Amino acid sequence: MFRKLLTFEEAKRTVEANFKVLDLGVEEAVLLEAYNRVVGLDVVSPIDLPSFDTSIVNGYAVNASDTLGAEEEHPVKLRIIGYIGSGESSKIKLSKGEAVEIAINALIPEGADAVVSIDDCKLEDDNLQVYVAVNSNANLRRIGSDVKKGTVAVNKGQVLGPSEIGILAALGLKQVKVQKIPVVAVLSVGNNVSELSKALTAGKSYDLNAYVLCTAVIDCGGKPVYLGVVSEQKDVVTRILKTAVDSADMVIACSDVPSVLEFADLIGKPGIIVDGVAIKPGKSVAIAYVGEKPLFLLPNNPLAALLTYNLFARSIVQRLAGRPISALRTVVAFAGSKMFSAKGSRTFVMVKLEFDRSCRLIAEPIEAAGPVSSLAETYGFVEIGENEQFVDLDKEVVVTLLRGVADRV
Repeated sequence: MFRKLLTFEEAKRTVEANFKVLDLGVEEAVLLEAYNRVVGLDVVSPIDLPSFDTSIVNGYAVNASDTLGAEEEHPVKLRIIGYIGSGESSKIKLSKGEAVEIAINALIPEGADAVVSIDDCKLEDDNLQVYVAVNSNANLRRIGSDVKKGTVAVNKGQVLGPSEIGILAALGLKQVKVQKIPVVAVLSVGNNVSELSKALTAGKSYDLNAYVLCTAVIDCGGKPVYLGVVSEQKDVVTRILKTAVDSADMVIACSDVPSVLEFADLIGKPGIIVDGVAIKPGKSVAIAYVGEKPLFLLPNNPLAALLTYNLFARSIVQRLAGRPISALRTVVAFAGSKMFSAKGSRTFVMVKLEFDRSCRLIAEPIEAAGPVSSLAETYGFVEIGENEQFVDLDKEVVVTLLRGVADRV
């Protein structure tokens, strides 16, 4: 029996009221292994970018004042005194009336304050005919104009994608301080569940939920630790749950065994804070806290487990990982069939998506308690409020996409 069946919104508020972001600390990560990690401390640039004045075009380094009055019919003539290629150092010093041929990204020589593009001049022997007057700083990038030494180049909390990794590489950094990844213990409780390494016996099925949820945890920036399948005995369940809480930052357990709630409540205070939610599917979901560590008890049905993870646990993993909360993607579709709600409950109708002959996106309901293959068919869900009786055929609906299926739409 449920102690008190909370509404969906009440359950969300209760979880939030008890949640505190744990400071997991920071660690050094090799740059090539830091992809998708969260920056633990502001990264202060040790150098200027660029570290020297550089040309942004192929052309000729000049003193801008020497090009005054240059026109197509009346070019200015300058004497070429050398060449500087990209990546080369140079001791050339430019004097009045002189120019230096220069490659794109090459060092600007002393005495030059502009670059004339190769398209705006013509070389005749050692003389350069300039047809366009340029202003000071034309076609060049000044030292530190991109990133100044001593300024923050990448902010704490930033998720390191390809662009951010590139910035850190440009600064010459081989390592970066990142937030430690939250450890999430995942297990299943039940005598009808078997680990993948064991042969199936009559009445048992393989523990697919743990693998679904471990993948979902990785997707949110966490590190899942699979603790296997636990039998329903009280001493075994309490021991494994206590080990999970002691060794991890968060625990997710799948079970349809009612007594598991009692066992979880024995682990520590405040214990069970949510004991059933008025939603369908997933009514049996329960949530506990042991100290500041959350423990989620999810249904054993695969789609219900995945749904309740996304409804209640997903944002917790993201915040423990130091990431911003990112909502699941949504698409607009049309109801392919009439969708009914469960009276008094927030209903989440699992749907598959397909295009009709008019190229409209159609959301077709799937039975949440259906076969395992329904996991592959399910694109997402349509949410129906407690006070709504149904969604009519052909009505426009918002489909919330479960992670991993968006690219198939």
